[in-house]
Amino acid sequence: MSGANGPGTFRGRVFRMFIGIALIGIGVGCYRVSLFGVDAFTCMNLGISGFLGVSFGNWQLCANAAILLAVFFLDRESIGLGTLVNMVFVGYIADALRWLLPARLGLSQRCLFLLLGTLFAALGCALYMDAELGVSPYDSVAVILEKLTDGRLSFRTARMLSDVTVICVGVGFCMAVRNDLQEIIGLGTIVNALCNGPLIQMFRLQIRKVGANNVQ
Repeated sequence: MSGANGPGTFRGRVFRMFIGIALIGIGVGCYRVSLFGVDAFTCMNLGISGFLGVSFGNWQLCANAAILLAVFFLDRESIGLGTLVNMVFVGYIADALRWLLPARLGLSQRCLFLLLGTLFAALGCALYMDAELGVSPYDSVAVILEKLTDGRLSFRTARMLSDVTVICVGVGFCMAVRNDLQEIIGLGTIVNALCNGPLIQMFRLQIRKVGANNVQ
């Protein structure tokens, strides 16, 4: 049986949301520390911002706003407190972690941070999505694709498709102006694109099992 702060209560959901978003920020920070490339959505935004000659922050804000507008019409239930908290705090948490850790690491340490970034980011996404208090605009894309296909396209597959698509877009824009591809894509980008969806789905299933056991 769940108590006043149990996983099924509003307080429990808010707690999961904040923990999940904190883990996402830590995961993004770990990716940056590893120097093996950025996540798929950042890869696209870096490529396009370089092509347009605008700052990364300004373009990412525009990209999030555009996706958020589409989400509002296609699946407004995905918008909530978690959407706003994710958009505001993930970057700051990642910046803080990057500031706290050494700028130069050995290869084995970089590989460790790549692994930690992959796990933390996926677990964080699973936690805050399971809280059902809204998700970030980009995370909504896979959820919408799953709903539009009535589950024929699983979240895992939809997330992999969306990640690979935005990476290709980012690389295309980067190559169009002959910018350095190493600034936007690397081993970490590929690992994130191929593993993030399956890991998020795996963690979501485990979280639901734990929640069901706590209710009994």
